[in-house]
Amino acid sequence: MSRRPSPPPQLPGFTYVEPLGTGGFADVFLYEQQMPRRRVAVKVLLADRISSGAAKEFADEANVMAMLSTHPAIVTIYQAGVAGDGRPYLVMEYCPRPNLQLRARKEPFSVAEALRVGVQVAGAVETAHRAGVLHRDIKPANILVTEYNRPALTDFGIASTTGATGEASGMSIPWSPPESFAEPPQSGPRTDVWALGATLYTLLAGRSPFERPGERNSSADLIERIERAALPPLGRPDSPESLQRLLERAMAKNPDDRFPSAVAFARALQKVQIELSHSVTPIDIVDDHPPAEDRDDDGDGLTRVREIVSIDPDVAASLTRPSATTQRKGPSILSPEVPRFDSPVPAATPVEETQIRVPAAPATPVSASDADERTILRAPVVLTPEGTASVPPVPPTAPPSAHAVPASKPQGRRGLWITLSAVAAVVVVGAVVGLNSLAAGIGPAPETTEAGTAEPQDVVPDVVPKVGDLTGTRAGGDVTFTWVNKGPKEGDSFIWTQVKVSGDVDPQHTSDTTVTFPADPGTVCIEVMLRRSDGRASEPVRGCVE
Repeated sequence: MSRRPSPPPQLPGFTYVEPLGTGGFADVFLYEQQMPRRRVAVKVLLADRISSGAAKEFADEANVMAMLSTHPAIVTIYQAGVAGDGRPYLVMEYCPRPNLQLRARKEPFSVAEALRVGVQVAGAVETAHRAGVLHRDIKPANILVTEYNRPALTDFGIASTTGATGEASGMSIPWSPPESFAEPPQSGPRTDVWALGATLYTLLAGRSPFERPGERNSSADLIERIERAALPPLGRPDSPESLQRLLERAMAKNPDDRFPSAVAFARALQKVQIELSHSVTPIDIVDDHPPAEDRDDDGDGLTRVREIVSIDPDVAASLTRPSATTQRKGPSILSPEVPRFDSPVPAATPVEETQIRVPAAPATPVSASDADERTILRAPVVLTPEGTASVPPVPPTAPPSAHAVPASKPQGRRGLWITLSAVAAVVVVGAVVGLNSLAAGIGPAPETTEAGTAEPQDVVPDVVPKVGDLTGTRAGGDVTFTWVNKGPKEGDSFIWTQVKVSGDVDPQHTSDTTVTFPADPGTVCIEVMLRRSDGRASEPVRGCVE
């Protein structure tokens, strides 16, 4: 076997810096490119792997990634070639942060971050599928993190066309579905959907779905559980039941029972974000020709597929019902942050009628969080007493007539126009007054209708702050942890859980900012979340004591 890592090749225009990692077929090195000057990752095929078949696969990977790498969640390919010693190489975007596998092993992701990453990577996978490419090796280690803290899918080395359903090679067992172990092995778009679900599970649990702490986890054990065992529950008090059901569907044993596409999986994640009052992550899809079946997928009417597209689920009913505004358009970046109502409010005006697209000036610097090239300006929306939303009309220039028209006499054309003008003036004045009241924050308190339901209110949910200063002390056989509620509100309580090596979770509730319990010698850790009276919870904070 060759020495690993292999010697870095001499590449014209590049200066070798250090090794980054090794794989089954290639090594990855950090180089500095001279023109333009930047750090890049260079993947080099091993010398003993050079053959006609391996070289072709390496070239195929370069072509696939070059075709897809304009997607914001796929690693960018800069160039490819053959070094002077005959080894093929790829020059790629350098992602300095630890990959998701390393991060998840160190500490599980928060629910909010895991959902965000899941939506972004699912958009990348959907883009690959629409280009006719299956990834077939989606796992946390193949999701790098860019300098801007965005996930970037890489390693398309065993990718194939979406029609190649009778092959499966080079799979990573913990994240592979049952059909990958069949004779002959099978693969398809729903194979990648399984891997997406397994990857999300790993980020949330800190281990692969069928890995059991304290038990034997050989390849044979994992395959047997993947084929027969039910998906274990996440066991996190901050994870809703809907997320567990979502993962169970994505990882159903029968491919027909899974989400039909990666974008359907992403939309399901968006619905969980809405349920938890999180910011909703847009889905980016690159495609000029969406498949016909996707137009009816979930029926939300919010997918605009052409070049790079952002799906904004906050508009109108937030993915909860069909919309009549589905249109095929050019590049469209929808605002990711839109104020939401506590209760669904039917839109009286189609979404497109209240959106004004303004191209960004190319010479204006743009921050990383605002890198989109389109901005949506939304007209103010007024809630009517009937619970509908409407856009205030433009006031007429002519003053309304002050003369009343007797209702008992037939009206001529002039009288009819006078009446209509008066009615329009009343509506305009009422809308303006109502809008000004809302803007000034002096609107009347919500009244209860005869049916006992409150009028809808335009509120923007605040983020529940994490607890602070979580510290622990040990006294004999007991440990005591204390923390601080940084933003106390009436009805606040706390959920705390002792972190155990076995993975068992036993959440406890308390209204105090301290807890004492018996513990064995050694390191003891707990996680604490702040829970509001409305059920919303903060991200967990972990503290340990020796």
